[in-house]
Amino acid sequence: MEQTDRRALIAAGVTVVLWASAFVAIRHAVLSYSPGALALGRMLAGSLTLLVILLARREGLPPRAAWPGIAVSGVLWFGIYMIALNWGEQEVDAGTAAMVVNIGPIIIALLSGLFLAEGFPRRLLIGMAVSFTGAVVVGFSMSEGGGASVLGVALCVVAAVTWAIATIVQKPALRHASALQVTTFGCLIGAVVCLPFAGQLISQAAEAPLSATLNLVYLGVFPTALAFTTWAYALARTTAGKMGATTYVVPAIVIVMAWALLGETPTWLALAGGALCLAGVAVSRRRAA
Repeated sequence: MEQTDRRALIAAGVTVVLWASAFVAIRHAVLSYSPGALALGRMLAGSLTLLVILLARREGLPPRAAWPGIAVSGVLWFGIYMIALNWGEQEVDAGTAAMVVNIGPIIIALLSGLFLAEGFPRRLLIGMAVSFTGAVVVGFSMSEGGGASVLGVALCVVAAVTWAIATIVQKPALRHASALQVTTFGCLIGAVVCLPFAGQLISQAAEAPLSATLNLVYLGVFPTALAFTTWAYALARTTAGKMGATTYVVPAIVIVMAWALLGETPTWLALAGGALCLAGVAVSRRRAA
């Protein structure tokens, strides 16, 4: 059991690092690709990567019992979430987007307590409160000021809600199918949802610089194909509430990556917020004595 817990923790760690790197890649890609085109390109790159791995491992179609969860999570998370987040980040500054989207783990904890019988562990709730405070502090430190776009905030709320619901329906599907199967077919369904943007993707890919297209492919292969599979692997081995809380590590990692890769020196406020995020995750995942 301890070895399984360690593997799940490592898988969760891979997920949060790659999801953090996605914020850096998206910053470059959205300069050349519209929200829908970026989502479709990311899903196509991710689907192709996952299909190759699925065939290499000789895993077939998921059992029938897994399909409802795969279908719903595919539409909501791999489809609507991706479009809403890309669009929302064009309408509001990064700080506002980070603060709004980070209500997602809180919704996950509430829904998992109500529908997955996970309850409401005191340590989890305290840890999430600390981490959310840290995310808000990070958001304020990144905010550009001025009035926030109502449309942008609404899109970020849509992203948070679809992520939360998708997590809750994905968890039962993982009892019947492997993490690779759930992720592969969810990604394929997401690509189908994004197909209306195929024309935009083709025209924009013809004009986009190579660096932007490479960022799009990176988003599909690593933060999507690999990170969503490690997420599903870890989710199958822990509670949805704890997995949601773990994602509060992302803002802290984004600060470090932006510092190292983009030369964006963090403020003391950002560092303090990142420390709160990490402290909250540590509390939420700590076992009761």
